Amino acid sequence: MKRKKILFICTGNTCRSPMAEALLRSKIKKNKIKWWDVASCGISAENGDSISENSRLVLKESGIENEKFKSRRVTAKMVSAATLVVCMTDAQKLSVENKGNVVSVRDICGSDVPDPYGCGIDVYRNTRDVLSEVCDIIIKKFITQYKG
Repeated sequence: MKRKKILFICTGNTCRSPMAEALLRSKIKKNKIKWWDVASCGISAENGDSISENSRLVLKESGIENEKFKSRRVTAKMVSAATLVVCMTDAQKLSVENKGNVVSVRDICGSDVPDPYGCGIDVYRNTRDVLSEVCDIIIKKFITQYKG
């Protein structure tokens, strides 16, 4: 079976999308789901930046290590190679060339995921928890139902 890929997109690829990537990867592994890969990138990302410190800390609180993460700027090739592209906001979705595989978190669960950049640790915890729920929905609605 050909591997499938989910690509998360946010602005800088240091807070939301790397958290979503790490959370979904952990859930895929825990649920023994095969044939799916997860990646992330950012619309305005600088290639090679580390995950934000607060994102790293709240993932670590959930038992997820993400020390080796390096940010990447989105490319058309990344989007077209993905089975599903998940943007954190509707505005980001509109800025990505849509090949019929691009959705926003709003499409999945009814609201955008605000950028926690520059906020306190509790905002990052809330973002992590929202993204964890989004990942559960992705597994239920997309990964386990995918027939492509």
